[in-house]
Amino acid sequence: MIAKPSGVPTVSRGVRLGYGVGSFCTATFNAVPGLLLLYYMTNFLAVPAWLAGTVVAAPKVWDLVINPLVGRWSDRTTSRLGPRRPWLLAGACTLPVAFFLVFAGPPLTGLQAALYVGACFMGAATAYALFEVPYKAMPAEMTDDYHERTSLLQWRMVFIGAATVISGIVAPAIVNSDGAGGTLDSYRLMAVTIAVVLLASMLGSFFGTARAPMTGAPEPDAGSLREQFAAARGDSAFVWLLGLSCAQMAAVSMLLAGAPYFASYILGDPKATSTLFAVIVGPMLLAMPAWVWLAKRYDKRGAMILAGLLFGGGTLAAAATPVFGSWYAHAAMLVVGMGYAGVQLLEFSMLADVIAADAERTGKRRAGVFTGLWTAIESGVSSFGALIFGGVLSLGGFLESEASRPVRQPDGAVTAILIGETAVPALVLFLAVLMTLKYRLRPGGVPASSASG
Repeated sequence: MIAKPSGVPTVSRGVRLGYGVGSFCTATFNAVPGLLLLYYMTNFLAVPAWLAGTVVAAPKVWDLVINPLVGRWSDRTTSRLGPRRPWLLAGACTLPVAFFLVFAGPPLTGLQAALYVGACFMGAATAYALFEVPYKAMPAEMTDDYHERTSLLQWRMVFIGAATVISGIVAPAIVNSDGAGGTLDSYRLMAVTIAVVLLASMLGSFFGTARAPMTGAPEPDAGSLREQFAAARGDSAFVWLLGLSCAQMAAVSMLLAGAPYFASYILGDPKATSTLFAVIVGPMLLAMPAWVWLAKRYDKRGAMILAGLLFGGGTLAAAATPVFGSWYAHAAMLVVGMGYAGVQLLEFSMLADVIAADAERTGKRRAGVFTGLWTAIESGVSSFGALIFGGVLSLGGFLESEASRPVRQPDGAVTAILIGETAVPALVLFLAVLMTLKYRLRPGGVPASSASG
């Protein structure tokens, strides 16, 4: 059962800010490789598109193993810093270095470059798991108020919007600072800059959550990892929420992977990657109060359906860009940003509800297991977005190249870029909307077991 909302905040503003700043890490690490890594390999390291897509996907499949383990370890951690914060510090000490190495390797091309980038990205994924899984488990343990979780995560979304500026605008701007579509040196400069952002974000969250409350935190679950997974699979609200989240993340990863190609080959301007993301950032920073209100007015599920329709509708509308031009593409991305803001806010608020309901029903602490399973499956599925987009490029006849020898792409490759960036992710997003209809966890004590729809 979910505790009825009390309307009295239990999490201080300082802790909300401290928690929210960690989203600079989660949003930036998810976005920058998703946005630039595939393009970096195909256009600067002469890695074939299908192989580059595999390199982006393969390390994230490792999340299926490491994330649940980190979640279980954090559930069972006992320290004066609490169960989650030691893991935040571990991620802060390892992720920035691993991220820099992904984009700062020796001058390799083809298969050798793919192997190097894949190994470094695997290390970065492991370091990121140390931070991400415990970080996402914390909101369910900070408050037992259904609507305060949405308010708490509103702060997180503000920082995600700011992080989108870094990842979607600043990172491509640094890469394209020479005006020629980027060089290996400009990618290295971008890697240093983002590594510093990651370090500052994770340390800020570690110190900022020092006084975070642990409202009614139960004892760790003593069951085996298999038994805890079975319990999570038996929670149908969690299953449907995970399913729709995976669909959304797969679509997001396709959009990220395709953005530089869309800007370069559909709009004819590599720097448009930054401006397209700029029109997404605005709604993320400004629309949060509206989504909080909509979640209270129509419940979180109703608001999520509306957000999903806006997200998918804007993505599909962008398919008409060759007819209407650049201004139209930016207008479509504005709609995408409005929907994406709601999707992100509501998704993690609903996850915190599911975790809190499980803890109250069972009296066991397994937030780490839930978030570990969640992030592992979500990351594994989302990694296929780049793989799918790379496959679409290959089917269209896309030609890989080196920075010193750009090539002209055939018409089929340009068409494949347009379809892979609009129609395919839109179809996945509309599927997520249908899955949202099966989610049934609400305030007032609706048990997760009744969420079978």
